[in-house]
Amino acid sequence: MVVDFAKRMEMAVVNTYFKKKEDHRVTYKVAYVLCRRCNLKEIGDCKVLAGDSVARQHRMVVCRMVLKAKKKRKRVRTERRIRWWKLKEEECSVRFREEVRQGLGGGEKVLGDWETTAGVVREAARKVFGVTSGNRKEDKETWWWWNEEVQESVRRKRLAKQKWDRQSDEKSGQEYKKIRQQVKMDVAKAKEKAYEELYERLDTKEGEKDLYRLARQRDRAGKDVLQVRAIKDGEGNVLTSEESVLRRWREYFEQLMNKENPSERRLDDVELVKQDVDRISKEERRAENKRMKSGESVGPDYIPEEA
Repeated sequence: MVVDFAKRMEMAVVNTYFKKKEDHRVTYKVAYVLCRRCNLKEIGDCKVLAGDSVARQHRMVVCRMVLKAKKKRKRVRTERRIRWWKLKEEECSVRFREEVRQGLGGGEKVLGDWETTAGVVREAARKVFGVTSGNRKEDKETWWWWNEEVQESVRRKRLAKQKWDRQSDEKSGQEYKKIRQQVKMDVAKAKEKAYEELYERLDTKEGEKDLYRLARQRDRAGKDVLQVRAIKDGEGNVLTSEESVLRRWREYFEQLMNKENPSERRLDDVELVKQDVDRISKEERRAENKRMKSGESVGPDYIPEEA
């Protein structure tokens, strides 16, 4: 009866999976422990405790399970940023220029003030490129080989795993294992192709940046502690909470910036010099743009140089 029930419900009789001595298997009354077959890997042991009965004509049956506790990670919200890196894609670049042109009234002439023009550029970028979610993710080493094909394969594997968890049958399990092997092959092919492209671009500035970026990520991945959020207050006590740390930094800078420096020289009586300054020409602006590097952080207007 127990075997028929376990077979019908796709469950396993845990007592039968461990070899035990006679006194560790026999009870006065039959007691069994059942679990799903997908959870058998979590069962560490199952036996009868030899000794005095815990109840009338009954010995205790003990089943030991090994469960992995999931660490609850604190979600850190960051500022939502515009996906400026999509500017390298030809299609997105063309759409972005067209949106900016329409926002400027059909031309490329800058509006009266830069703040208004910058607002038009940012709005066009949000519409074409989109923005990040604001969730800080783990610094994974996937940016240089992750593509749409791998993403689709991982999505199919996730759906197959969910189906196997719901149905717990052999067919779903075989299908999931097959898709999992295919995902491994897709990832290996994507990495191989990305390595070849990286080697070809090593002589360029973009390839050099990617190489250093990859090296920095691997260096951070090998460190146990990436960031320490603990400082000491004025009395030497260690502060760990975010509020107390921020308060201490505020006190430190207020004391640092508002303190009189005796070695500072004050020029009280200085003759004021007035002189007309020429406006910055287009040629000077173009020359400075050529000197600036691409891929750097955005400035106060949140617009990168390459835009």
